[in-house]
Amino acid sequence: GMTYYHTMPKAKIAITIERDLLKKLDELVEGQLYPNRSVAIQEAVTEKMVRMEKTRLARECAKLDKLYEQDIAEEILAAEPGEWDEY
Repeated sequence: GMTYYHTMPKAKIAITIERDLLKKLDELVEGQLYPNRSVAIQEAVTEKMVRMEKTRLARECAKLDKLYEQDIAEEILAAEPGEWDEY
């Protein structure tokens, strides 16, 4: 929740943002969805980072699955034809 923002050390930055995007952001703040712009932006960036990390992990897993499947396929191909007679 909100306690996260108070416990972590912070750095002040200046950003350039499209006016339309800023307007939407301010509407969220005005609608009390966020206490201020900083928290709104921080939450958006955090969410994006989490999503990217999940995507990266999913890709790594997919790569490992592919390697595993290749290993299995190679073992099957490497098996002597006689070994498969009982199937």
